[in-house]
Amino acid sequence: MTDSAAPSRRWPLGLTIAAAIGLSILIGLGVWQLKRLAWKEDLLARIAALQAAPAEPAQPALARMAKGQDLGFTRIAVDCPGLAKAPYVQLYAVRDGQAGVRLISACATPGAAYGALLVDRGFVADVISSRPPVDAADRAPMRVQGVLRHPDKASFVTPANDPARNVWYSRDVAAMAKALNAPAPAPLMLLAETSSNPEWRALVPAPLPSEIPNRHLEYALTWFGLAGALLAVYAAVLWRRWK
Repeated sequence: MTDSAAPSRRWPLGLTIAAAIGLSILIGLGVWQLKRLAWKEDLLARIAALQAAPAEPAQPALARMAKGQDLGFTRIAVDCPGLAKAPYVQLYAVRDGQAGVRLISACATPGAAYGALLVDRGFVADVISSRPPVDAADRAPMRVQGVLRHPDKASFVTPANDPARNVWYSRDVAAMAKALNAPAPAPLMLLAETSSNPEWRALVPAPLPSEIPNRHLEYALTWFGLAGALLAVYAAVLWRRWK
């Protein structure tokens, strides 16, 4: 007589499918974190090299950019007529836990590969209600040094930009250039290291974050560890069924 309480030795198809799906997801996340690790290490190496790199003239740098060379995290110096009183758009930003905006203006670059270069002049905290003066007719020479950066892409949680109210949440170069009447803008932006308004100390040039975390290896090991734990649980279930 067969013992009705005896466990079934049939292969657990549903459990196997669920375990395979979970395992593939966990391993995929671990591999993705390893790719992010390689990207982050390259980024940190470029930033480290930037610390001692001298600024190069803007025109040859923009020419190389137009030919397809990646100039992200390249330090340049550019002459921007009237930058201290240039019109600007305001990009929402957070710096050291303080909310505020970054002022972005257009720097005309006649004779270069692009007609204009958008310049992130720096950060102004929300507690500061005043802004630098604006006079589009001012052409006083201003040399600014900064770091070329790729604009951050908007994610699905990024609010929509509102050019009509001059409220921006993502660095949409084309739309910002249009709002500033800047033709043919370069695809990268210049994050200023030197102030366009040294007399106005509320404007803080902030081209790079003070600290860039790199925990991707830790995250990868976590995902791979969870994959191993899932595999161990699955093996334990099979062993108990067939014991």
